[in-house]
Amino acid sequence: MKKISKIEFAILTLIVAIIFISEYYYIVLKDHDRAIFIGLWPPTMIGLLIYLNLKKQS
Repeated sequence: MKKISKIEFAILTLIVAIIFISEYYYIVLKDHDRAIFIGLWPPTMIGLLIYLNLKKQS
């Protein structure tokens, strides 16, 4: 099993933080549109992370 690089760890931490921010907007502030908009960022960032890992392997 390979180690996670610092940049990958930073991106994963940012993804978790964005998910919590999205939940905060949805539950606490009741701003559903903004929460959905922010909630769409993590899947995009995960896709970018997967792409970079695949490119690095080949």
